[in-house]
Amino acid sequence: MSILTLKIILKHQNPCRVIGSRFKTSSVQYVASRFRDPTFEKLMDKYKNLLKVIAIQDLILANPTHNPPSVSLDFLSRLSQKLHLNRGAASFLRKYPHIFHIFYDPNKFRTFCRLTDAAMRVSRQEAEAINASLDVVVDRLVRLLSMSTTKSLPLRAVFKVWRELGLPDDFEDSIISRNSHIFKLVDAHEPNTHILTLTDEMRDKSFVACVENWRVMECCRENCAVDRTEIRYSFKHSYPPGMRLVRDFKAKVKEWQRLPYVGPYEEMGEKKRSKAGIMGLEKRAVAIVHEFLSLTVERMVEVEKISHFRKSFAIDLNIRDLFLDHPGMFYLSTKGKRHTVFLREGYERGCLIDPNPVYNARRKLLDLVVLGRHAMLLNNESKSVENCQTQKPCLQDEGRD
Repeated sequence: MSILTLKIILKHQNPCRVIGSRFKTSSVQYVASRFRDPTFEKLMDKYKNLLKVIAIQDLILANPTHNPPSVSLDFLSRLSQKLHLNRGAASFLRKYPHIFHIFYDPNKFRTFCRLTDAAMRVSRQEAEAINASLDVVVDRLVRLLSMSTTKSLPLRAVFKVWRELGLPDDFEDSIISRNSHIFKLVDAHEPNTHILTLTDEMRDKSFVACVENWRVMECCRENCAVDRTEIRYSFKHSYPPGMRLVRDFKAKVKEWQRLPYVGPYEEMGEKKRSKAGIMGLEKRAVAIVHEFLSLTVERMVEVEKISHFRKSFAIDLNIRDLFLDHPGMFYLSTKGKRHTVFLREGYERGCLIDPNPVYNARRKLLDLVVLGRHAMLLNNESKSVENCQTQKPCLQDEGRD
């Protein structure tokens, strides 16, 4: 679907109304006109508070001089605006007594905040899950570098998505330095800037994109009636309940699915300025961001973070508009004053379909966020954490609280 001519989505207020070409609307209008998916919106309602909790948790754990690690309430209060704590640090901390414990230190005459035992257990579980999956993490990083046209990326761009990729905090030492036969750091032309690149023996390694595995599985299903020529260049599409698709939109999607393109790990070659060439470049860009999201732990990332890779991936299009152009593959949320994109095929009822240990640990922290002030009897704290470990946290269950 061409960036200028095939941007057809439905307004949430009137699903029958079709917006025409992209150039007739501003970028803000385009975002506002997208169809809202209630499941992802409900998930982001929880995540926007989780991100604030994680920011405070990282500050606490980064202060090992105290035993247990803690930070002063005065320090957090000074960072309230930066952390988007609208009602102040103390008010926010008290909303999550399962995660934060506020106490007064008579020796220092100051009030401090530390993590509860339940939150510390979840933090250790995440760290253990990351350390146990270092081989997978190395593979993710190699794949990310392999999608770049130069097989290299600015180290600062990797730092932007280290948590999304499931990298350990010290990944420069634990991943890059310990795998010198795979990675190397070189100085860039800018001061204090480094480039992470693959070694010569790793540059020719070939990979199979996630979408190609899906195509094989689709063709191998029992009673599969899919024409292999139809699925050869296709991506999985699914739309939220209530989103009515007009005939023209369905026809454009079907036409787009048949378009050949260069895969995310293949050499792009010379750019063609013909209509077919431009549409092929767009489909390649879709393939790259699809693979990028498939490499993340939670199949989601902030749009601003992925935009740092545009130049390295040779994407000449607006990343955010690219997600909006393909609502059957991606979902863009604007909750929490940030634009977050989800890989739609990775989720079902607000949960990851194919969870991993790091994701499971992070969902336990999300469960503690959802608990809020509930069940704060002392003998219930351990029980609430056990429930987090044994129950699959789906958004439909949360909505009944």
